[in-house]
Amino acid sequence: MKLSQFKALTFDCYGTLIDWEAGLAAALQVWAKRHGLARTDDALISEYGHVEHAVETEHPGMIYSQLLGEVLRRMAKAAGKPCSEEEARAFGDSIKDWPAFPDSREALAYLKRHYKLVILSNVDRASFAHSNARLGDVFDAVVTAQDVGSYKPDPRNFDAVIAAVAKLGVAKAEILHTAQSLFHDIEPGKRHGLATCWINRRAGKAGKGATPNPMGGKPTPDWEFPTLAAMAAAHKAGG
Repeated sequence: MKLSQFKALTFDCYGTLIDWEAGLAAALQVWAKRHGLARTDDALISEYGHVEHAVETEHPGMIYSQLLGEVLRRMAKAAGKPCSEEEARAFGDSIKDWPAFPDSREALAYLKRHYKLVILSNVDRASFAHSNARLGDVFDAVVTAQDVGSYKPDPRNFDAVIAAVAKLGVAKAEILHTAQSLFHDIEPGKRHGLATCWINRRAGKAGKGATPNPMGGKPTPDWEFPTLAAMAAAHKAGG
């Protein structure tokens, strides 16, 4: 297979295009330091990832910005620390401040010349609008958890994005699902019969970060790159 054989790239956003771990850590540290909780960034985002998946499973229809507030409440309770409604709301609103990876915007602009670009994200529409602006507003379609009523890795989210891409005139076999999370994207994408490209943003880092481990063992993506820039360079080189 070659990258050039595909006609659409379906993207996870947070962790792949937007540096959600940096954004999460910054927002969580504001709360933690306010209440005298000494935790490393890695410890906070690891705990966040564990709690987030539980809340998404229990409340698949909850808006993501509200879901973040519930995650913080549960983290606070587990740590024996307070979490006010204002703090929960501020954490949910922090999505607008999460930075893009330095290579994302330029790489997307290049890839836009060769593919339809579609977002499949565990987010809500209003929150994604801020990230979309950071990334250059290049997407041909956007599918969010709010639209579907469930969170990845639920198969309904992948059904929804395949249907959205079909409306753009692109068949399932012509989609390359491109993402950082093995748990949320690569593993379920492969189960859906999609070709997959792993943007391994955590290459060389210890731990699993903010994402749970894959349920079926480490899946094997069709491609792996450390950055989106490296993927764009491989396409440019004819890979």
